[in-house]
Amino acid sequence: MSASIAAARSDALDAAYAYCERIAREHYENFPVASRLLPGAMRPHVAAIYAFARRADDFADEPGREPGERLRLLDDWQRHLAAAASGASAGSSDGDRLIFTALAHTMGACDLPRSLFEDLLSAFRQDVTTARYRTWEDVLDYCRRSANPVGRLVLRVAGHHDQTLDILSDAVCTALQLTNFWQDLAIDWRSGRLYVPLEDRDRAGAADADLDAGRITPAWQGALAAVAGRTRDLFAAGRPICTRVRGRLGWELRLTWLGGSRILDKLEGFGYDAFNHRPTLAASDGPYLLWRALNWQP
Repeated sequence: MSASIAAARSDALDAAYAYCERIAREHYENFPVASRLLPGAMRPHVAAIYAFARRADDFADEPGREPGERLRLLDDWQRHLAAAASGASAGSSDGDRLIFTALAHTMGACDLPRSLFEDLLSAFRQDVTTARYRTWEDVLDYCRRSANPVGRLVLRVAGHHDQTLDILSDAVCTALQLTNFWQDLAIDWRSGRLYVPLEDRDRAGAADADLDAGRITPAWQGALAAVAGRTRDLFAAGRPICTRVRGRLGWELRLTWLGGSRILDKLEGFGYDAFNHRPTLAASDGPYLLWRALNWQP
């Protein structure tokens, strides 16, 4: 292979990763994606994973699309994933091709299983077809596919292939996903979705009509306190990963864990009223989170 061809291929790959990193920077998230705390070698790979998932999530949630069209786009995305995993060109637009160019390289370089990406796509399809969850176990099954694959992928990018770490990561990722559900209760309700299990709603005597009116009643506070308590249990179950993973990723995990717990604290302080007080992390939270991370107790 000539030096000019090799350079061209390297430039093309650099451009693909740069595109994915731009997507990661431009989308607001509670918890940092490909942040500067991560080792430099990890950041492009994490950005490629994020860009893949961000685009698929947009297919599932983008306003104005009919459910059938959303499912078709997700099916196309899965076919592009299969093509990229086999080394073929993938994507139906210039931007999509850049995402899959980066992702194909990341999957090969980091030995990432295609099944974890397919789990994500399964969850995005469920967002299109499912608006209510009957039991807590149903919600956890959704989180198993919507959140947990991301943590496992990041661990593998960092070189960790450890079942114990996977289990701890699953607990934290599920807790973060659940925290986002309770934080976005009002947004999801207006979009026709509810992630509070119906059995918890009914046990607390909460009424959908109150959410229609934008009211968090004592009954809804009871239901949300119950699911928030289980969410805290998951944060606690996964907490050891923050010290078992060392180095800069360990610091990233601590701050992510603390950020999620902080959101949950704020939500509780607002009486779980996400209609009038959607808690987010602000610059003023930075010193507190940093102090807690520096004084972390195993």
